[in-house]
Amino acid sequence: MAATYLVLGVFIASLTITGAIKPIGVCDGRVADNLPPAPDVVGLYTSNGIGKMRLYDPDQATLQALGGTDIELILGVPNGDLQSLATPTAANVWVQNNILAFSPAVKFLYIAVGNEIKPTDPEAQFVLPAMQNIYDALVSAQLGGQIKVSTSVEPSLLGQSFPPSSGSFSATSSPYITPIIAFLANTGAPLLVNVYPYYPYISNPQDIRLDYALFSAPGPVVQDGALSYQNLFDAILDAFYSALETAGGANVGIVVSETGWPSFGNPAATVENAVTYYQNMINHVMNGTPKRPGQPIETYLFAMFDEDQKGGAETERHFGLFSPDKQPKYNLIFS
Repeated sequence: MAATYLVLGVFIASLTITGAIKPIGVCDGRVADNLPPAPDVVGLYTSNGIGKMRLYDPDQATLQALGGTDIELILGVPNGDLQSLATPTAANVWVQNNILAFSPAVKFLYIAVGNEIKPTDPEAQFVLPAMQNIYDALVSAQLGGQIKVSTSVEPSLLGQSFPPSSGSFSATSSPYITPIIAFLANTGAPLLVNVYPYYPYISNPQDIRLDYALFSAPGPVVQDGALSYQNLFDAILDAFYSALETAGGANVGIVVSETGWPSFGNPAATVENAVTYYQNMINHVMNGTPKRPGQPIETYLFAMFDEDQKGGAETERHFGLFSPDKQPKYNLIFS
């Protein structure tokens, strides 16, 4: 396997958009007991030209290490903190301790208030109040226009996703997500969406082609009216755009806050497939989707390291782009 890692290379460019916006970032998942210290991790981002990070909690050592770098940050509010932050006083303290204490040395882009909360989760009732309170605290600190407040969701909120033009939120999720969408529309923030073509592919390989999931189909696979789809990633994103439009959020953008492909633990989770997915996605990300052509897709790869303490399927522990010893798992080149 080590020899395979060395010979399979993929060039991942740290592409730039007009205005020096960098569309590609990497998530710094830390559910592991063997990871490098925060300064080394940030140094690895910098030395590889990775211009954006998603951090799932306000880890003080990582925030300290990010100071003075050019790395732009999505900072997460852990799901377990949402209830307390539904109180304005607690939200003010959170912003003071985790944003104001490090700004402007740390370049905060978004606050992700909760990750993949479902409408039936106990925390669901606290998501929007926490978002509003954090936003209000940022406004009071004169950072409301600079740092956007959102939440990170996943495709189970969609009741219909095919064809993409018919995308809509389910009857169960609409009462939860519609007020959040109104907040995003009013504050000019994007919706953060975790998009993994890997999962629908392995759940239905009879009907979903592997090349459609890996961006390698030679031509259109799905025709949706005048729009043609050559990859599943675009189809999922455009289903979300359609759902946003239906829910009153036609002006709400999308940031892909996680995407990736595992390298081990399932017949489809191979080094070859992971390399194909990442390379083709990076080649594609500047193009936008059929519904939003020419609009570069701000995308965060999951994740920087394999995480040996993740639960669930074996694949969950094999999404890293780097091994914990900081060696590139796929011999990736970031420039």
